[in-house]
Amino acid sequence: MTTLNRAAEDRDTTRPPRAVVGSQISIDEEIFGAAFDRKVVRRFAGFVKPYTRTMYLATAAVLVFTAAQLTIPLIISYAIDEAIVAGGGEQILMLCVIVFAAVIAVNYGANFLQDRFVGLTGERVIFDLRSAMYAHLQKVALSFMDRTEVGRMMSRLQGDVNSLQEFLEHSITVFGDLVLLIGIVVIMLTLNFELALLTLSVVPTLVLVRLMWLPRARKAFRRARETNSITNGALAEGIHSVRTVQGMHREAVNLELYGDKSRENLWAHLRSAKFAQAMVPVIDTLTGAAMAIVVVVGGTRVLDQALDVGVMVAFLFYVQRFFDPIRSLTVHYSIMQRAMASGQRIFEVLDVPLAITDKPAAINPESVEGAIEFRNVTFGYHKNQPILKEVSFKVNPGETVALVGPTGSGKTSITSLLNRFYEIWDGEILIDDVDVRDYAKVALGKHVAMVLQDPFLFTGSILENIRYRTRDATREDVEKAAKIVGAHEFISALPLGYDSELEQQGNNLSMGQRQLLSFARALVADAKVLILDEATANIDSYTERKIQTALQRLLEGRTGIVIAHRLATVRNADRIIVLQEGKIVETGTHDTLIDKNGLYAKLYALNYASFDDLPDEIINNSLTAPVRS
Repeated sequence: MTTLNRAAEDRDTTRPPRAVVGSQISIDEEIFGAAFDRKVVRRFAGFVKPYTRTMYLATAAVLVFTAAQLTIPLIISYAIDEAIVAGGGEQILMLCVIVFAAVIAVNYGANFLQDRFVGLTGERVIFDLRSAMYAHLQKVALSFMDRTEVGRMMSRLQGDVNSLQEFLEHSITVFGDLVLLIGIVVIMLTLNFELALLTLSVVPTLVLVRLMWLPRARKAFRRARETNSITNGALAEGIHSVRTVQGMHREAVNLELYGDKSRENLWAHLRSAKFAQAMVPVIDTLTGAAMAIVVVVGGTRVLDQALDVGVMVAFLFYVQRFFDPIRSLTVHYSIMQRAMASGQRIFEVLDVPLAITDKPAAINPESVEGAIEFRNVTFGYHKNQPILKEVSFKVNPGETVALVGPTGSGKTSITSLLNRFYEIWDGEILIDDVDVRDYAKVALGKHVAMVLQDPFLFTGSILENIRYRTRDATREDVEKAAKIVGAHEFISALPLGYDSELEQQGNNLSMGQRQLLSFARALVADAKVLILDEATANIDSYTERKIQTALQRLLEGRTGIVIAHRLATVRNADRIIVLQEGKIVETGTHDTLIDKNGLYAKLYALNYASFDDLPDEIINNSLTAPVRS
């Protein structure tokens, strides 16, 4: 029984189901890592480096803004002592007002420039970071994508990147807060050393509380981000599988399972929110205590004429401002902690190795003959679990070979290796007597085209989808290809014809229509090697009969590798290779393999033809000798 099913049966709504989500978190940590990484800031600084000049301007604006903040209490103190208490007159008071107004104007201007510079830099840096992640994910090995949930990846591309943007925009503010804090301490000690020490006597208490708060807060913030990723992954899976869920009436069960993750996420965020706000009342209390010290001690000294009134007023301003940056730093800590966790996950993705890379001298020929050879190829998706075992065969240029075998025999793996989606363990795969590892990946994409069982169509027009591989193809080229494969008729019947917009994955077309568009796309690509992986599996018999001639035209002059369970496609192949448990067990034409009465004959009897068309010997043999898978 799976973890999720156990959770569905044994549920406690009064507390978070930590065991359920814990296993999910371990998977997330295994792929992306979870420990605090001290290199995150340095890595992120690399993306900020192109905008160093703008960040320097923002830093200068912050320093001017901070200087204005520190100057304002001094102006007020001077006005009180010199213009009011000492009776300096209206001229001094007016001068103080003018200076005060000027400082306020500088304060506003510096704050505006700071926000503008930081905002512009943040948007540009995040644009660069998203672009880098997208470009990298387009090239990573499929083995990484196979074990990575789309929802969690989207969480990194969106939520985690936004956290880094928030961190960048607040980093300058944090720098300003630190400068303000140091400036206040220096000015207070300069104005009155003893009163400053008494006022700052509350700081050790703040440090002690913060040391106790910090590790617990870090753990809470990190868990909130992890459960966010898990919940997003479950949400994406639920959206993608909505047809299956409704078809199996699993709505209620899936809602309960999703509720487990949502509750864990809720508990994690409530805990992180508690820690995020825990320091605020402590700081407010200490602020009140410090101001009480200033009022009592400072007031007594003012009465004893040991302290100027203006100095005491300035102390009140500085004490209040002293705890403002501390309060701000406490709030910003959660932002920085989220950014550290997010940054680690983002850079883990950027560090995912491109398992399949071009050699320095990789070739990119303009054309190939299309000769294919597998030499003792061994391959598997997991260590010590080979799917293909020393597979060897040749396909001559222009020849069409069908791959047949039970599920799991390695048919699709062969086609994936030919495109070099995965790296083989042992052996060689050759195209025109050149190892595929010596070709540039772009060359394989140019000379090897695939038509899959479930064709992927992109949001956009039909014209754009058909010429997706060859963008310089003309409308005439596209229409010619559509006519050859039998798609022109239904395309022309659409209101906008070839300019009709497709919905996500072409869901406004039937499966057969989508498959016909994929055939047209392969024809326009004009690759020398064509792979058909169950390309007619989702097409009805009537449509299949219509495109048989088109397939022959499509394969004409090309090397074809066909995986199919439809009789017509298999029978038209020049040669059929039969696989079982990752090994080739039979090779020959359709008639030859039927006469052999081996595995192909059994599969043919079970899957490809009506029993009425077969000899009794083959039917009885197929029923008494089950196929191994």
